[in-house]
Amino acid sequence: MAVFDTPQEAFGALRPVCVQLTRAQTMENVARLQAHLAAVSTSALQELQEYVLFPLRFALKVPGPKQERLVQSVVRCISSVLAVTCVKKRELLQELFSELCTCLSPPSSSSKPAARSEELKLAVIQALHTLMHSTYGDVILSLYQPSTLPLLGFAVSLLLGLAEQEKAKQIKISALKCLQVLVLQCDCQGHRHLDEDEAQQCGDLFASFLPGISITLSRVITGDIKQGHKPTVSAIRLFYLIVGLVMADTQLARIPKNKEKLPVEQSRISELMVHRGPDWSKSTAEKLSLLLHKMVEFSSVHPHWKVRLELVELVHHLLRNCSQSLVGSFSHLLKALVGLVNDENSEVQSRCNEVLQGIAEQRVVTQNRALADVLSENLHSLATALPRLMNSQDDTGKVSTLSLLLGYLKLLGPKINIVLNSISHLHRLSKALMQVLELDVTDVKIVEDRRWGCESTCGPSGSLQHAMLKGRCQKKYFRFFTEEKVFQLLQQVCRVLGYYGNLYLLVDHFMGLYSESGMYRKQAAMALNELIAGAAGLGVDVLQEREVSPNMDDLKGSIMSILDEYTDQANWYLITSIDTEEIIHEPSVQHSGLSAHPGGTCSSVLLPSAEPHVTTHIMNSNIWQICIQLEGVGCFAAVLGKEFRLLLLSALYPVLEKAGDKTLLISETALGTLVDICEACGYDSVQCLINENSDYLVNGISLNLRQLAHQPHASQVLDMMLRHSDASLLPLVEDVIQDVLSTLDQSYNNQTSTFLRVLHSVMTALVQWFGSSCGEEHQQRQTAEWRSRTLSQGQQVVTRQEVEQFFLDYVRQKQIAEGNLPDTGNEEADEIPPLAKPEPNSDTEGETPLPSHAQLAKDVMERCIHLLSDGNLRVRLKVLDVLELCVTVLHPHGNHLLPMAHRVWPALVTRLISDDPLAVLRAFKVLCTLAQKCGDFLRQRFSKDVLPKLTSSLLSQAPASARAGPVYSHTLAFKLQLAVLEGLGSLCEKLDMGENDLNKVADACLIYLSAKQPTKLQEAAQSVFLHLMHVDPDSTWLLLNEVCCPHQYEPPHISLRPVKLSGMGRQRNEFTDNVLLLLERLKQQESAPPWAGAQEASPP
Repeated sequence: MAVFDTPQEAFGALRPVCVQLTRAQTMENVARLQAHLAAVSTSALQELQEYVLFPLRFALKVPGPKQERLVQSVVRCISSVLAVTCVKKRELLQELFSELCTCLSPPSSSSKPAARSEELKLAVIQALHTLMHSTYGDVILSLYQPSTLPLLGFAVSLLLGLAEQEKAKQIKISALKCLQVLVLQCDCQGHRHLDEDEAQQCGDLFASFLPGISITLSRVITGDIKQGHKPTVSAIRLFYLIVGLVMADTQLARIPKNKEKLPVEQSRISELMVHRGPDWSKSTAEKLSLLLHKMVEFSSVHPHWKVRLELVELVHHLLRNCSQSLVGSFSHLLKALVGLVNDENSEVQSRCNEVLQGIAEQRVVTQNRALADVLSENLHSLATALPRLMNSQDDTGKVSTLSLLLGYLKLLGPKINIVLNSISHLHRLSKALMQVLELDVTDVKIVEDRRWGCESTCGPSGSLQHAMLKGRCQKKYFRFFTEEKVFQLLQQVCRVLGYYGNLYLLVDHFMGLYSESGMYRKQAAMALNELIAGAAGLGVDVLQEREVSPNMDDLKGSIMSILDEYTDQANWYLITSIDTEEIIHEPSVQHSGLSAHPGGTCSSVLLPSAEPHVTTHIMNSNIWQICIQLEGVGCFAAVLGKEFRLLLLSALYPVLEKAGDKTLLISETALGTLVDICEACGYDSVQCLINENSDYLVNGISLNLRQLAHQPHASQVLDMMLRHSDASLLPLVEDVIQDVLSTLDQSYNNQTSTFLRVLHSVMTALVQWFGSSCGEEHQQRQTAEWRSRTLSQGQQVVTRQEVEQFFLDYVRQKQIAEGNLPDTGNEEADEIPPLAKPEPNSDTEGETPLPSHAQLAKDVMERCIHLLSDGNLRVRLKVLDVLELCVTVLHPHGNHLLPMAHRVWPALVTRLISDDPLAVLRAFKVLCTLAQKCGDFLRQRFSKDVLPKLTSSLLSQAPASARAGPVYSHTLAFKLQLAVLEGLGSLCEKLDMGENDLNKVADACLIYLSAKQPTKLQEAAQSVFLHLMHVDPDSTWLLLNEVCCPHQYEPPHISLRPVKLSGMGRQRNEFTDNVLLLLERLKQQESAPPWAGAQEASPP
């Protein structure tokens, strides 16, 4: 606590020290005064302020050289006094200000600061800073009069010199902050706010200093980066504060055209004053523009984020205060501001977005036509350079460039139509987008990836999930960039255009580009999709709301015109693959270019014909065009919502066509589009969508199946309907299928392949809807019967007579099997009844007619019998696939299936014995299905017609596969061997083959147990023996032990002869491992309970 609280006490204590200092200016006397001042209260010191300052000021004014340390201690003492007191007299302020500045004044012969120590310079700067803060608001304004202009100019030049030329960072920063206080732009909150007239007066004064201040500060800002970020930040802040004051629009608007005449005594001062008239403002703005350009270029790439943040504040301050006077500079300023939106520092990003948002909300651009013109010109220049920049920059540079483009568009906001209404601007911008959005169509994989879903029976849920995962947003590959962020920025550019721009103008312009050239078609479609999304406000990020939103009718009108163009035959039915089958069977489509109608012509032809010179690049391009158009349909559905239901009549059928396309990318995209339509129109699933619109879809299919060129596409639509619907669709499509069957009867040679695709889709759906449940019931019934029979047999007590009868029956059956009986008529009789078996029950069957789906399968199977001998391999393969499905559907209706199996047998045997290996492979698959469904009905036929051929083939191929290398597993011969081995065991079990046939099978398969065979063939051979164990475990055990017997069997009694098997005592060989494995499995099977064996043996 202070010792001297009253002025009297304080005066008594300070007087001797002050007198002593006045007499002798030494550091000791200054230090003594400083010590006494610490014991004086603030209020007492305020009363004695001038008295205490007098000896200190006198020490500074004493003529002659003075010690720097003395001056430094005096200045610090003055600072300590000013820090706790207030300057209330104008004269004292001006005198102190002058005296402090004189401490650093250079010699009269030099313009540079005097060679003073850094400590002294820092002390003087801090003293000036303290003086400005200790002066009352009214008093300080006395310093800012025309008469004090020379004094102010001296201080400004002194501080600028220190800020620019000093190497000490602290001095630079202190000088800049002191200068900021001097121009009344201090960051402190306690200063009195200047009223309008006072600010105008200060602006007039500081205008004289503006050239020197701005040039010096620009040199500091763009100086050596080693000076650190703090001086640069302070210099940027001072620059925009002083420029924002002198060039403020509000002040310049109040400046009279002519300079006021001052009194004669102030005439010399008036020469120093600047008249801020229009000419001066224009000239100064041009010079400041050069400085700002240089500063912005340097600061926007400064490594320290605080410098970049201060640059954002500079743009914000000048745009808020000088949007008219510095309009020519905003080309550079806005470029910097927009470019910093994607700054690596989150604070810079956040502040930048806030400033942009503020500019938009205050409508700085929209209410300033000159500023809007500047932005328009910037946009035009950037659009002109965009293709070149995208071709030369790295991805980071491309992101910056596109962020700049997007920022310009956002800042223009509703004024964007200034750009769009200019043909030059719109043409330049759209062509730039077309060039930048060019896709990379060199990837062969896009063309190679095919959809094989038609060959499987996958359910709609699986395919729908697949589409939802992959079909929604196909990843595109662009020629000029790879970064996903670049594409997202381009999407935003298009959406912002759609949000603010004239929708009809934009749609018309980009539709013109779409039709103009195949080179721009994909890019124009992408742009159109995004424009519509932007117009609806979907996924668009803007700074300000638009003035008028388009109504639903406007959107619907634009969407309908785009949809008509997208689904036009010339743009929808493009060549996406060179399929020999399609080229043969669709000549009208191919030779008319791209038209789907026979003999039709195209308004805009991408490809002249489907001749072999069609390149992979062209097909890749066509695939992407279709995908982009499909994505557009999904986007339009999202825009219109439930209103899109009105367009389903024209949109749903084409989308379903593409969902059934063989090209995987197109199919997945179309499925994703269907999901988008469901969500937009309020359907729960694709199945609901199809079911509720099935009437007109079926009508379209029926009409198109009658036209040769449209048949392949109609079959795709039907396929997709069947895949994604349920059995309720069957009554609707039944007539269409009957039309297909009748047409097929009349034109076997023309469109067989197309109609077979339709029939395959139908039968796949029937299997999915009806086949699995019937099959499961049948399997459960068989399993239950087998289990009950096995359990009952296990519980019986076997008598001596039964054992004797068993052996007698066995001998008789063996004689019959070997043909030793004199009368062979019985054999024929055995063969005939199966053929005639269904007939007695035909009347009974007639009383309960077949269900519609089974009758349909029977009708289709009738056609398959005739087509099995078709000369085209593809047709035969497809027929075999359809035939297998028909058998599955007819399985529960044995009285109809068995006669059909009898009729199909001869043609099927031909396919098995003398056909292309591919057909043999497929036919064997059908045979396995037939055997599973028909059982022992086929036993004798199989034994007589097929089995010898299969076993001889296996035996003849075994040596080749044993010595083959790893490549052999990719050959057709290997696949055929594998299929036969995998299916032969189950065939023997299902057909309940006789002993001789089982021996043939075992002998043929035994060689494949060799370790020399490929692993997969060994495993398949093992599966054959596992099945044989179920049919005849004793024979199988004996055969395996003849090859390798792991145990010695001792007779239980000496009267019995010892058991001798060929496999006993043999050394380990190539068969040992597999045989031992099988014997172990057989042992496990025998030790298992009866019901386990029954369960294992039940049909798979």
